[in-house]
Parts: sequence; C-alpha cells; structure tokens
Amino acid sequence: MDASSSVPSSSAARPWMYDLFLSFRGPDTRRSITSDLYDRLQKRGIKTFMDDQDLQVGDGISSTLIAAIEKSRFAIVVLSENYADSAWCLEELTKICECKEESKGIFPLFYNVDPSDVRHRKRSFGEALNKHGSSGRHASEKVQRWNDALYKVASFSGWHTKDYKTDRELVVEIVDFVCSKIQLDIPMSTGDFEEFEATKKAMDDVVKALKDDKVTAIGVYGMGGVGKTTMVKHVAAQSKIGGIFDYVIIGVVSQSPDLTKIQGTLADTLGITLAGETEFGRAARLHTEIMRREKILIILDDVWMITDLSKIGIPSFKELQECNSKVVLTTRKGNVCYVMKCQASIPLNILSEQDSWTLFVRNTSRSFESPDFYNVARKVAGECGGLPIALIAVARALGDKELVEWKRAAKRLEKSQFANPDHDEDAFKCIKLSYDYLKDEDYKSCFLLCCLFPEDYDIPIEELFRYAIGKGLFRDYDTIYEARGIAHSVVKHLKDSSLLLEGEFGAVFRCESVKMHDAVRDTAMKIAKREDGHGFLVKAGWGLDHWSFRSHEDYSAISLMGNNIRGPPEESVSPKLQILSLQFNTELNEIPETFFPSSNELMLLDLGDTSISSLPQSFSLLTNLQALFLDSCENLIDISIVGKLTKLEILTMREYPGGRLPREIGNLTNLRILEVSATPFGEALVTIPSKVISKLHKLEELYMLGCGIVRWGCKIDGCGLGHWQCTDEDWRRKIEGQGGETNIGFDELAGLSCLKVLQVSISYASYIPKNVEAEPKWVYFDIHIGEWEEYSFNQQDHNSRSLYLRGYTISTLPDWFINVVTEKTEKLKYENWEGMTSDILMEYDHGRLHELEYLRVDHDWCSHYDAYVLMNTTRRVQEGPVFEKLKELHLTFLDHLEALCVGELPPGSFSNLKVLQVYCCDRIKNVSKFVQRLPNLEKLDLNNMRQLEYVFKCEGFEPEQSKLREMHLLGENYVKSICSGPAPRVMFQSLKSLIFYNCEELVSLFASDVAECLVQLEDLFVERCRWLYRVIEAVNNKQITVLRNLKNMVLKDLPMLYSASCTVDIECPLLERLFVVNCPHISFSTSASAYFGSTKPVQLNDSQLYDLLRDGTSPFIGEYTEWSR
Repeated sequence: MDASSSVPSSSAARPWMYDLFLSFRGPDTRRSITSDLYDRLQKRGIKTFMDDQDLQVGDGISSTLIAAIEKSRFAIVVLSENYADSAWCLEELTKICECKEESKGIFPLFYNVDPSDVRHRKRSFGEALNKHGSSGRHASEKVQRWNDALYKVASFSGWHTKDYKTDRELVVEIVDFVCSKIQLDIPMSTGDFEEFEATKKAMDDVVKALKDDKVTAIGVYGMGGVGKTTMVKHVAAQSKIGGIFDYVIIGVVSQSPDLTKIQGTLADTLGITLAGETEFGRAARLHTEIMRREKILIILDDVWMITDLSKIGIPSFKELQECNSKVVLTTRKGNVCYVMKCQASIPLNILSEQDSWTLFVRNTSRSFESPDFYNVARKVAGECGGLPIALIAVARALGDKELVEWKRAAKRLEKSQFANPDHDEDAFKCIKLSYDYLKDEDYKSCFLLCCLFPEDYDIPIEELFRYAIGKGLFRDYDTIYEARGIAHSVVKHLKDSSLLLEGEFGAVFRCESVKMHDAVRDTAMKIAKREDGHGFLVKAGWGLDHWSFRSHEDYSAISLMGNNIRGPPEESVSPKLQILSLQFNTELNEIPETFFPSSNELMLLDLGDTSISSLPQSFSLLTNLQALFLDSCENLIDISIVGKLTKLEILTMREYPGGRLPREIGNLTNLRILEVSATPFGEALVTIPSKVISKLHKLEELYMLGCGIVRWGCKIDGCGLGHWQCTDEDWRRKIEGQGGETNIGFDELAGLSCLKVLQVSISYASYIPKNVEAEPKWVYFDIHIGEWEEYSFNQQDHNSRSLYLRGYTISTLPDWFINVVTEKTEKLKYENWEGMTSDILMEYDHGRLHELEYLRVDHDWCSHYDAYVLMNTTRRVQEGPVFEKLKELHLTFLDHLEALCVGELPPGSFSNLKVLQVYCCDRIKNVSKFVQRLPNLEKLDLNNMRQLEYVFKCEGFEPEQSKLREMHLLGENYVKSICSGPAPRVMFQSLKSLIFYNCEELVSLFASDVAECLVQLEDLFVERCRWLYRVIEAVNNKQITVLRNLKNMVLKDLPMLYSASCTVDIECPLLERLFVVNCPHISFSTSASAYFGSTKPVQLNDSQLYDLLRDGTSPFIGEYTEWSR
C-alpha cells in the first residue's frame, strides 16, 4: 500500500481516543492473524481497540463500541471467509463506513478471500447476505446497508494474503504502514520531566540518533541543572515502551568514578549479582551479560572526563552495534562527547524566555495580577538564566513572599554579575538566593553540611542530624528528641525548596536519606567557601591515597571521606578547623601525636571505618569536641583517652571490638547520645563496669543492642572471655571471686533521669530489678529480653516502642516495667515462648497491651508442650475487646498450636488487623472462623501448614464486608479446595492478588461461583501444584470463566494443568504479562493473547514478573523452595 497518503483532515479537529479500530470475525482470526497484529501494534505504541465479540450476545452493537469507532482515527477491517455470517460484524462495518466517509480512513485486509467476492457478494459473502435476508430477523433496509458497506470497503485499497508468503510478513507490512500514517505522540510529562522548546529539540535529536543504525554512542551535554538526566531518562522510558529497546540500565559516573558502584548499579538493573569478584572479574561478567542480551540502552550519567568503558564491563561500540544496543552519556562538557568518541553530540540548551516564565509561574503557585508584581516577577525569572533548577529553586523560595521581598530579590540577582561562558554562575546565584531565603542559620548550616558527603551519596538523615548536633546546631531545643524533630522539619523544607532530593536507597537500608543534585552541591561548596569564614575543603570520594591539605589553610571543615589514605599526615590540622571527616578510609592506621594543635576549635571528628588501633594522647587537646564517631574501627584497642573530652555530646562506637568499655567514659558528663555495639562476628562486648553509665546524668539516648552483656550486675574479673567462649563454671568463678569489678546493673539505666530513648538487650529477665526508686520516663525503646540474638526490629527507628521476649512472658516481668514499657509497646515479639498454659489474651490483659500494633509469636519447639490454642475466651476474666489497635499478627514455627481461637471474641476485637501470617503451624486445620471475623484484613499468608484442610467455610454467618486484597497459600498442606462447602462470597470480592505454591492436593483453584466473585483479581501466581488439572472447577458444563481484571499471571511447574480432556477454562481480556514454565499441556499455536483471550499484547515469560510476584510473598518462600529442591 502507499504509505504517503495524507492523514484525514478531521484528525486535527477530533480528539482521537484510539489510533486504530480492528474489526474482525472472532472465530476466524482471533487466535491467528488478528491477535498477532494487535500485539505488534501495541508494542509499537499504536493505541488499538480490539472488540471482544465472543462475549457479545445479539445483533445490536453497544454504545461503547459505537463510541470506540467514532473516536478511532483509522479502522482496519479483517474480511475473512465467515465475516458476513455475523450480523454483529456487518453492523460494525456499517458504522465504520458512516463515521469514515473518506477511503483514507478505512483499510481492508482480505484474509484468504478474493476482493471481488466481497465487492460482488459472491460465495460465502453472497450466501451469508441471502441467509440474513430470508431469515426474517432483519429488515430489508438493514440488509441493504450491510450490502452497501461491503461493496464500499471492498473498493478501498488494502492488503491481500495472496501477496505475502506468510502471515507474519503480512503483519509486519501492516504495522509499518500504520506507524508511517500515525505520528506517535510521546507524553509531554513523565515524572519530573516537562517538555519545552529546548528540551523538545534535544529530545527529538536523541530519538533520531537512537533510531539510527549507524550511531551507537550518543552524548548529551549542557550546563549543570539544565535537565539532562531527566530528559534522557524520559526518552529512554519512551524508547522502551515503543519497542526500540528491551532494557534500560543507568549508572552514575560523577567526578570521581567508583567502578565497583557503577558495575553494581548496572548489574542490579539487569538482575544479576557481581558480589565476591575482582574489579576485572566483575567487568568480564558484566560484559558477558550485556552481550547475552539484545536491545540494551546503557545510560552513563554525569561523565566528567574520558572513561575507559571496558573497565566497567561495557562492550565496545562495535560489539554493542552487533546486539542492537547503544550508549547514551550525559556531561557538562561538550568536549567529553568528543574524547568519548560519541557519534552524535547533542546539546541541551537553556530555556527560552517564555518557557522560563511558564516553568517559573508553575512553581510559585501564585498569580501575578498587578502590573508591578508581574514586572518584578518577570525580571526575577529572567535573572535565572533559563536554567530549570535555578528557576524552580527561586520560584519556591519567593512563592509566598510579599512584593517588597520580590523587589529585594530582583536587585540582589541583578547585582550578582559574573563573566562565565558556561553560565555556571547563573545556577550559583539563583540557588544561593534560595539558600538566602532559608528561615534561619540552622537551616543554612544543615544544608551546607550535606556537601561534606561524596557526590551522589545517600545521606542518612540520622547521620546528618548527628553531624548537626556536633556542629552546634539546634541549640534552642531542650532535648535531642525535640532537636531531631526540628531536623526532620528542616530536611523536609530543604526538599520542598528543591535544595535536597529524596535518597534512593533509604528504603533498602531501612533509614530515611537524602541526596544533593550535583549543581546544588557545587553551589553549597562555593557558598561555604565564600561565607563560612574559612571555607570547606571537600575531596570526598576522590580516590586519594595521601592527605590533601596544608596546616596554613584555615578551613572550617575538611571532608576526605571515602578515599584510600594510608599513612599519617605530614602536618597538623589548622587550629580553626571545626569539622574533620575521615570516614571510610579503611587503610588509615595511625593518627600521629602532632596531628592536633594545642589550641583548636575542632567540634566534630569522624574516624569511622578506619584501621586505627589507638588514639594519640593529643586527643586530650580536643577540649571543644562535641561529636566523635568511632564506628567499625575493628583494630581499636584502647579508647580511655576519650574520657578527657568533657564537652562531648555524641559518642558512637558501632561494632566496637574492645571487649570492655573503659571506666573513663563516666567522665563524659555532657554526653547526650551514646551508641555501642559489638562486632558481628568477633568477641562480643561483655563488660561495662558499674557506676560508669550511671554518671552520664545528661544522657538522653542509649543504644546498646547487640552488646552481648550476658551477666548484668555480676563480678567481671576472672576468665576474661567473651560470652561465646565462657562456660557457666567460668562465670561461677567470676561471681565468687574476691575484689573484682562488677558489671553494669540494669537499675543504672532505670536511674538515668534524662534518658528518653533506650535500645538494649538483656540476657535474663531476672536482671531486671523488681523495684526502682523512680519509674523511668522512656519515650521510645527497643528492649530485647533473652539470650542474645540478631536484632528483630529496625535499629534505625528512633521512634520505636518495641519489646522482644525470648523464652519469657509478660507475667515474668516486674510491675514497674509493665507500667513503663509494655503499656506503651507497639511492637511485640515472642520467641521460644514458655508457659503455654497461658494464652495471648492473658498476656494482653496482664501487660495492658492496648497500644500494640504488631505482634509476632515464634517457635515452641520444646517437646513437653501439650497442644494449646492461641486465644481462649472461655477462660478470660476481664471483659471488653482485645487487640483493637493491632495491625499485623505473625505466627511462625508453633508446632503445638492447634487452633487460633476457642470461644467467641468480644465485638471490636482485632478490628484494625490488616495482615495475618501463619507459617509452619502444623496442627492447625482451618482458620476460617477467625479470619472471617476480621473486617479490615487485607493480607492473608498461610505458609507450610501441613494439616490445613481449607481456608474458608460458611461458619453459620456471612461476613458483612471484606477488605482482603492478597491471599498466599504456600507450602505443604492438605487443601484440596479453598472453600469447604458453600463459599462466603464476600471474602473474594476485593481480592487483587492470589498466590499458590506447592499445594500438592489442589485439583482446581476455585469453584466457578467463587471465580465469579474475583472481579478485582489482577495477579495470579501458581507454582508447583502437581495435581492441579484446572484453574476453575467444572460445574454445570460451564467451560469458560472470565477473569475480567486479571493482568499478570504466573503458571510454573504444573505438569497436569489442562491435561487429558481438560481445556483452557479462563479468559482474561486484560491480561498483559504471562509467565509459563514447565506446563507441558499449555502451548500457544498463535499467541499468548489469543490463548487466554486477551485484548492486549501479552508479554511472555518476563522473569521480572515472576520475581515481582514471588517477592511479594512471605519471606519464607525462598527458604522453603531451597529445602524442596
């Protein structure tokens, strides 16, 4: 066909909903050419409407179908042998001809029929029309309209199967033709991306280069903050959607490239692991993995100089070309594109005056109605030099200010004149203006502290806060807790002002974090240098192997974080230095005596992750030091000199290897935060002398989880062994020894009047005193009672109220502890729970657990236990609802647990429970009565319950509502059917995700009446159910059940599914992604879309889908799978 035909003129006026309407006879072509054509069109970005005629009844077409025809730009009519047999198809064709008067909008596909047979109504077409006319069911006028429509469409230019060797060749021809007729519209905005004239030109050039087979390397250059990264990511996303690339992987290079980090980021995106290899080995593995795939777009962001890509593991440009892959790099310098041998160098220019104004107004969130205000605002926007990051920063800084402030800002910007051909100073002056409008000096200082960390570094907010306290910020607040709250508000304000970004890995490491845009970081360092009196020296992450400062250079802050410095410095630091960070210099093993001058202003010192073995005596000169970080100093032996730093407020010693905390620590009477933990694989810290911690009268926060203090209040002179090596006999000798020191007693912690946050582990509950002089006022706590073990809750959570009991119940704890701790506890975990004659309701009443939100009960492996129930309301004395605030309940490895509940729970009990997980509770046979009384349950996870017989049953009542969204049935069980007897239908109506794993007794997943309730089901995962024959139980000869909202489906290791006489029993019209592995009776003769009746293109066997749904299950599924293999 001629692809040069013009687009219908109506296209400019009509808002098209679809690019293309497909008309076809389902039984003839749905499972062949039509589905293949639809899939390929969708992958090329052509929005196509494909009607599901097989679900329609009657001759009249629906209003929805009519609207789709009217809102479609073009139509393709697939004229097959039995097309005219369908009155529905003929009505559809008539409507298409009415809506598209011009032949240029309708394209016929003559599929194994002769065009003349259609035009002159011969053979099957003539027979069909005669049959319609003589049936008496259709008026003669209607049959005549059908006759005219067939004649009309057969006269148009189209495609004929006889002209092509295969259907695939024909489909490729049609798709290319349609794409040439329709200019694909890329969305104007994706995330932070906003298209303007400058970005559109650069974007078009990048897209053109990506489509050019001769171009493998593309460079995009422009000044910092102009939007290079955002634009390139947007183009990459659209290219993947459009099918140009199958993979997009991104790595940040930065001024000081960290090859290991870059390799790791690229590998993570590809779903591979490079751990434990040399840099060369990692590169070789990454190279191999990239070459194994085709159509990969590799984005290297923020390149500053020539970089050897082979050292990262990126194949040569010639190799990439062979597998249809490309590289795009972004840089501030155009010459970098040249030295990196980019075949296309594309500038991203600053915004035009009008586009600058548009972006500026959008971010001020105000209107400028008065002429005076408008003129001043236009002037301010003009001073931003067309730089997006500057426009946004200034707009947000001034958004709520009055006119007088706007005038001042305009004058300040106007006076900031710099001669810089790269316009870097435009960014500086605008970001600085945003900085100047920060509320007070603490906000400004906190912002400047962020530039001490390496480029592109995720800065934990807690670490930033502790640096701020060390620097002397937030002094107007009485407590650390109040100051931390203000610090979080400051960080939020800095993010809202576009001066900080959200960190990328905070969720992974369970701590909140932030980042700095490199242009903002450059500005912060310039501000610090110009305004802080002595400036900052920041060479963090530069790869230095030597010291990089002179004593005569009066810096106020030096950050050499993340380098490879080994030997001691040649000179002492400046007396004016206030902050020194040497963190992550793992080869640094010595701090010389002459390093610190006798007179100095040092307030913060970070020696974390270094190899120093001792602290010099000159440490005693640091009389102004307020924060000292000695985390992960694995060789450090003696820190007693620290006791002379009497102004110290923060001391952190995570993974401290010393074995004993020196008594001199008691001299730190101004200490407000103390954090101590043992090395994870070395000798545990077991000795803290008594009357040391109790001297720290101003201590507000104490973090001691993992210290391994085994014998609180016992004598400690004797064997000198860590608790892993020390026997009970050794400890007896210690206790009986004469004149030895005594270990810290728990009553010392209870006596700290200022202590508000406590994280501590206690080996035996008997070490908790029965009485205390005054009840502590702990606001937040994470307390572990029982033999030391890995931490159970998030130690980064400073707002936690958590209690962990290993081998103990609340009934063993003293009353004062219940008042102070359990009444406030929000997270509670039991492990190796003894005293099973009690139940969790008695614990609830005795511990007054009214604030509990999270409960976990683990392990009852002792063989002498009899069977028991979790809750027995018949023995309860108190009245009223229980666990009203509980949101999550986890029961794991409870071998003797026979039932969840006996008796009726009081109304209102568990009314907020959202998650129920039961794992390896082998005696439980059903959970229906309890589960069906949880009105707000959203996730049900039943894992490896060997006696489980069913999940749901009508228990004499029908639940009024259910919010159940996810259900996981995993591991060994006796479940042959999800429901026993009639199903409580309401339990299924909100389900969005269902996962079945290793359910060997299941023959089918659902009865048909249950399946009809799954109206919101989107994800279905079924693996290793070896006797599963059908998805839907056959009832009343119903062959097909429609799962109308199912989008993602995994079918894996199902050897009997659809075997024998069973045929596919579900239709999924919205199915988008399908993973089918080791299901021998499922085969796609045409396409996955056709097999399951999807109207959408189905992406087949995407491992990311498998991983995504599998990772959403309980954490035990991976562990269980390994056992089963």
